[in-house]
Amino acid sequence: MSEAPAFHDAIIESVLGNARRSTLPYQQAHRGEDFGTAFWFNDLVDKQGDTETVRQYLVTAGAMTRYDIAEVRLRPELSESAMSANAIAMVKFEQEWTPLGDSGVAVMPTGGLHALARRKRWEWATDEITDGLAARAEDVAAVGAEPVPAYVLGHDVGPDRTDRPQAVVVGNVVRGADDGRLWWNDTVPVGCVGAPAFVGVPLGEQRFKLVCLGVVLPAIGSRHPVATFDAIRSALRELPDPSSSTTSGTPATAPRRWWRRAR
Repeated sequence: MSEAPAFHDAIIESVLGNARRSTLPYQQAHRGEDFGTAFWFNDLVDKQGDTETVRQYLVTAGAMTRYDIAEVRLRPELSESAMSANAIAMVKFEQEWTPLGDSGVAVMPTGGLHALARRKRWEWATDEITDGLAARAEDVAAVGAEPVPAYVLGHDVGPDRTDRPQAVVVGNVVRGADDGRLWWNDTVPVGCVGAPAFVGVPLGEQRFKLVCLGVVLPAIGSRHPVATFDAIRSALRELPDPSSSTTSGTPATAPRRWWRRAR
């Protein structure tokens, strides 16, 4: 995979066009520390004809979830009707997350978030990182020792420590010569750990494919490892069905979906 500077602006537009409403900023409640970004992911576990079985999760870095009460910041664009607040307080926060082995990633089934919205008489309108957008083994293997332009979509921390603006952070990913892991080779702003990282895979003829490589993890030394979606997907398939599982099919036969994809 080689650098494609001509695609730079187009990749940023594609990241925002596909994933702008996928991210949620969160932080430890009543404390000015432990800021993170989570994102929505739809795991396509089965497809038969027009029927797809999808499990939906929030995904983040597990190290950023280890406290009891979190404040999840909301943005008006995440609902098509008025929200009742600009933040959600989540108690027993750490207990809501399931670590995915030793990957450094944790996931939360989204059923509770959808139930909360229904109680408050609004409905989530989100973009999700879909199974088709999430990296496959061949996408991950294409990253080698040469730096590849990459893009993190996360939420920085504003001056008053409550404003959590969304930002596309530009950097590089590279494969470590000693450990074979993927590393984010640049600075990650406070609050963007746990966020999704993207690359644009050149396809020739001025075309590229947007791929979500995985999750930015806390720094080890001066660099941040990236947990990749090939491993995340495999670990998810080992989990029992979460309560948020749903099946969607043709309009004539589909059960109700518990989320809506925003366009």
